[in-house]
Amino acid sequence: MTEYLDHPAADDIALPAVLTALGDETRLAIIAILARNGEKAMTCGQFLQLGSKTAISYHVAKLREAGVIHVRPDGTRRLLTLRRDDLDRRFPGFLDSVVTSATAMQMPEALDFARTAETAGGM
Repeated sequence: MTEYLDHPAADDIALPAVLTALGDETRLAIIAILARNGEKAMTCGQFLQLGSKTAISYHVAKLREAGVIHVRPDGTRRLLTLRRDDLDRRFPGFLDSVVTSATAMQMPEALDFARTAETAGGM
């Protein structure tokens, strides 16, 4: 079992990679939900309303590779957190703008799902 997943160092997070990763509606929804959840880690399983396990794994990998989220293996689960501090340091104000826009464009059922996911805890 993997104990460590590769993440770019904070100084290596590149704006083109971040923009590419955020160019997908599902990934924007994941970011908005993580931002709403604050510092509390969420599991991949809490995002299954947004797509299949395979699709969510793919989207999480793209976000991790771009440096937008941190993924920490925890047994059979993966704990996801937003790399807010790193992104704010690299691109001040950028993440807040993205989260605000992503939240505004989300469908009502995705927002309802986000509230449920936040209170459901880990899977």
